[in-house]
Amino acid sequence: MSETMEQWVEELLKGEGSGEKMTEKQTKILQSAIEVFAEKGYAGSSTSEIAQRAGVAEGTIFRHYKTKKDLLLSIVAPAMTKLIAPFVLRGFNKVLDSEYESYEGVIRAMIENRIEFIAKHRNLLRILLQEIPFHPELQEHFQRDVLVKVLGRLQKLVTGFQAKGQMVDLPSMTVVRLTISAIMGYIAVRSLYGERKDAVWDDVQEREATITFIMRGLGIAK
Repeated sequence: MSETMEQWVEELLKGEGSGEKMTEKQTKILQSAIEVFAEKGYAGSSTSEIAQRAGVAEGTIFRHYKTKKDLLLSIVAPAMTKLIAPFVLRGFNKVLDSEYESYEGVIRAMIENRIEFIAKHRNLLRILLQEIPFHPELQEHFQRDVLVKVLGRLQKLVTGFQAKGQMVDLPSMTVVRLTISAIMGYIAVRSLYGERKDAVWDDVQEREATITFIMRGLGIAK
């Protein structure tokens, strides 16, 4: 993990709000687990490697966590409920609480906001993207603590533009889904490919093409 530990990791390791202070060994185990899960994914990780990085015996892990799955959930579930949802909403508040003259302004603000968010919380997001599809417990946390809150507020923005006659008459959730799909597609490719040194990637062009695609798809003049 980098010398400057991500904010969510710092809060998680402090155990704030949990009522229990982590021991030094627990802290080392969680730090090492975060690194290994982010690098290799849950299925490709082993408790022996986590123990080796933490400088503890493998049996020490099982004294604190019954299984590798418990170790994963001890990282992701608290982060989802206490950290990621507030982080997502805190970041989106800047977008959702602002006033925009056009839907294009909303799209641009969302893109900037999410790029900044991903840059700050890359390790946790990598774990979430890798593991959510395979763990129903994480899906439930994500839907309840993140998705419902964010989508609900975005729908209100869309219905506001629709009421002014500035947007195509589609169900507001459909508009939100199409918008987020295009934005996240751009951001995912940008993060996985566009930031590579050997990538042929014009970020300004790709961003403008994404915005134009969304606006035209929704029948909005750009």
